[in-house]
Parts: sequence; C-alpha cells; structure tokens
Amino acid sequence: MTASPGLILASASPRRAELLTQLGLRFEVIPAHVDETYLSGEAPAAHAERLARNKAETVTRAAPGALVIGGDTVVVDRGRVLGKPGSAEEAVAMLLLLAGREHEVLSAVALSGIGDTVSAVGWARVRFRAFDAELARAYAVSGEPLDKAGAYGVQGLGAALVEAVEGDYYTVVGFPIVRFLELLERKGWRYVFGRLAPVG
Repeated sequence: MTASPGLILASASPRRAELLTQLGLRFEVIPAHVDETYLSGEAPAAHAERLARNKAETVTRAAPGALVIGGDTVVVDRGRVLGKPGSAEEAVAMLLLLAGREHEVLSAVALSGIGDTVSAVGWARVRFRAFDAELARAYAVSGEPLDKAGAYGVQGLGAALVEAVEGDYYTVVGFPIVRFLELLERKGWRYVFGRLAPVG
C-alpha cells in the first residue's frame, strides 16, 4: 500500500486546523508569513487565491516531500474588501456596515508540493440580521472579531449575527472543505473518512 504524504497547514488559523481535525486528518502546522498587500486592480477572488498559493508554496520550499495547504479568506461588501479590523472601534464600524444586509465571503485553498500547485475558491453569501451599535460593541469587546476578516466568526459568538448563509458554509468559516477534497484528488489522493488513499 502506498504511504500517504504528510500534510502541513501553512496557516495559524485555529478554524482551519479544527476543520482538518474534524476530518480526522493528521497534519503539522507551519504558518507562512507572506505580504498580503493588494495588487493594483486585483479582484477579491484573485487576491485570496494568490495569497493561498503563496502561503502554500512558501512552506513547500522548506518541506518538499509534503502536501502543503494554504488558505485565505476575504469578506466583500458592495465591492469593497473588509479585512481584519485593527481595533475594537474598527470592528464595530465594520459590523454596523454589514448589519441588516448581505455580503459575500470568498475563501481560497491551495495545495502545493509533490508537483504543481493547485488552487480553488469557495463562495458564499451571508445575510446579517439587523442589530444596533450596542450589540456590535458588546461583540467587539469579546475579542472574537479582531483576528477575522469582516470582523466576525460564523462558528463562534458571531453566529448570533447571521440570519442566513447561501452557498458553502465552510467558506464562511474560512476553509472550503469540498474545494479542498477536489484539490486532493487532482493531486492523486482521495479522502476516505480520516485517511488518504491513492486515486485509481
């Protein structure tokens, strides 16, 4: 039987690590540090995919025999990209911007190593319920919004802000699982509930 390759997550995101653990996969975490500056004229999806690929490829150079997973998530409100807030005040402003309306979430995933890098982008539309500044401030004080694009986490306390999700829920969490499984197959490996098996 062919031994499956080692998996490395090139991200410090606890959400991505939790989802890989939920899938029963063993992996190592080696966060990649890359420049996340937007390129002139770059579309949000292209930006997320480029960063996911850069993160995976950066770690691959130090671990060429493994499959390295990179990821990046962006929140888009009426064409404007909302990154991670720099303060609680900025988080409140972002949350009030999104309150009572819909926005898009794009999460890219990339697999590098053992051949070419492959990547894909997941999509979802999220609708927030209406809420006031007092509730936004209370959420910001929890600290949860500060390390998340768009200033919320759908899998945490931020679930109380979300009225509906259209599309891939796991894209909103930050790791589009189905896209990841498709990329594994493109790399020659099939996910079989807790383990990887060669395709074919």
